[in-house]
Amino acid sequence: MSTSRPSDWQIKTGLLDNPQVLALLEAHLKGMQAASPPESTHALDVSGLKEATVTFWSLWSDQNLLGCGALKQHSEGMAEIKSMKTHDAHLRKGVAEAMLVHILQFAKQQGIKALYLETGSMASFRAAHRLYQKHGFEICDPFADYVLDPNSLFFRRML
Repeated sequence: MSTSRPSDWQIKTGLLDNPQVLALLEAHLKGMQAASPPESTHALDVSGLKEATVTFWSLWSDQNLLGCGALKQHSEGMAEIKSMKTHDAHLRKGVAEAMLVHILQFAKQQGIKALYLETGSMASFRAAHRLYQKHGFEICDPFADYVLDPNSLFFRRML
């Protein structure tokens, strides 16, 4: 499944020292901490996003940061989507979908067979649930080191 995005949007790898990226990631962490109790908050901080097993992308229009996303490799053939965040000024413009499509394409190129993610189970995450389901993700049991948690919902897509 693919989606078109405006031709001036650019996805860039890295940039974890960029002030706009750092501010967006800080907002992401604060939002996750506000929405979930500490034991149910699984967002990576910048040091976690810099790990060798993680690839981080940001989506830009000119000099404006629109959003970000990451892929964490757990094992050969298995990875997890992390740090999906759209800048508040760019909600409902297709930013998250463009990032998700990019991550799906990258994962396929890397030979990933099973792609997972964890997100909140609360009503504030419903738009994310719909987006993942639109792109073939199905609710699944906890994976990797996750455990059953009423505040978490787990998804998987076989590639």
